[in-house]
Amino acid sequence: MTTSIGRRTFLAASGNLLLWLIAAFHMLLLAALFLALLAARPAAAKDAACTGRNLMVELQQNDPARYAEALKEADATPNGKGIFWKIEKAGLQPSWLLGSMHVTDPRVLALPPRAQAAHDAANTIIIESDEILDERKATAALLAKPELTMFTDGTTIDKLLSPEDYKRLEAGLKQRGIPLGAVSRMRPWMISSAVALPACEIARKAKGVQFLDQKIAADAAAEGKQVKGLETLAEQIQAMADLPIEFHLKSLIETLELGDKMSDVVETMTDLYLSGDIGLTMPMLKTVTPETEGEDSNYAAFEQRVILDRNKVMAERAAPILDGGNVFMAVGALHLPGKAGVIELLRQQGFTVTAVN
Repeated sequence: MTTSIGRRTFLAASGNLLLWLIAAFHMLLLAALFLALLAARPAAAKDAACTGRNLMVELQQNDPARYAEALKEADATPNGKGIFWKIEKAGLQPSWLLGSMHVTDPRVLALPPRAQAAHDAANTIIIESDEILDERKATAALLAKPELTMFTDGTTIDKLLSPEDYKRLEAGLKQRGIPLGAVSRMRPWMISSAVALPACEIARKAKGVQFLDQKIAADAAAEGKQVKGLETLAEQIQAMADLPIEFHLKSLIETLELGDKMSDVVETMTDLYLSGDIGLTMPMLKTVTPETEGEDSNYAAFEQRVILDRNKVMAERAAPILDGGNVFMAVGALHLPGKAGVIELLRQQGFTVTAVN
């Protein structure tokens, strides 16, 4: 899940960890495939109950003023309410846009009734990458350029971390049933995708449960529908690899520092998604991380490369497909809000996009 909000918000938004949390969920379309490979082990396949709690409920009770401030910011986010949208243009059958969450949570997998009906009736399905339909093909894409996902010069993660941080990483992976040796040559952003998820999500992936986008695409393909992707997995990999390794290392450590609170963050993000309060996601993340300063150029680069650039690509590549009418499109929900989000970009291309309750 990612959002397209202004640079000012990112730089004010409680520091390094926030951005990596966004990146981790944003990249799950890619990372889920990587995690499935790592999680296919007896240790990871054990049942793991989800134990997170909604942090916004606690915030409302413990700090009403801060809670009200978060709501105010969410209300000011363009297109921040709703995950299901109708796309119209004169002379065309309506199309539909679903903001997705790249997870296996059964609550997320159960589409809203109107979204399910739109999916079933559509001629064409659009997802972020159609490569996820074939895991072997997707894995090949993931590994086609090993230098983007792995160290190919003999470097291992222990050479880049302090002994203390290395031990914390080992413990964090162990909790998720992933031996450190299995990822020691992976680049930090790949490792972060594992530690940014609670054990229950890893366990479901280990059992072969599909994440939402994957299920949408697989169901459509089984019905003989045409499934089209907006990006390649290689393009997603490149977007992350283009950011400095120092940024990824810092983000990895700060994700580890969140510890057990990660389950609460995931649960809160899920609750916000299910309620359609997408614009509240960023304000929520601010409440769980301390404010820090510095690294402005890194954050600006992150926003531009991983969010804004990709929003533009998605909207531009979706438009000619949408011009055929009767399309069901699903992309990460946090790609939708904001002045440079997919919804506004589609409107700029002549489509009318309205929220569906």
